[in-house]
Amino acid sequence: MRQKLSDKLELYGVYVCRGSVSRIEDFSRTVTDIELYAISKVLNVSIDELLDKEIIDKK
Repeated sequence: MRQKLSDKLELYGVYVCRGSVSRIEDFSRTVTDIELYAISKVLNVSIDELLDKEIIDKK
């Protein structure tokens, strides 16, 4: 699944390897605004849906 997401992100000109997708999932890698936009498009969700408000509020 991670490779599939990585491949689809490339269609938006965003190059995130499978390993980076994994690090994004476990919160050990930050996401750029361009990556966030592309991920929201690939997953067909709003950017707000990708943001965990509880984590943001704690920082």
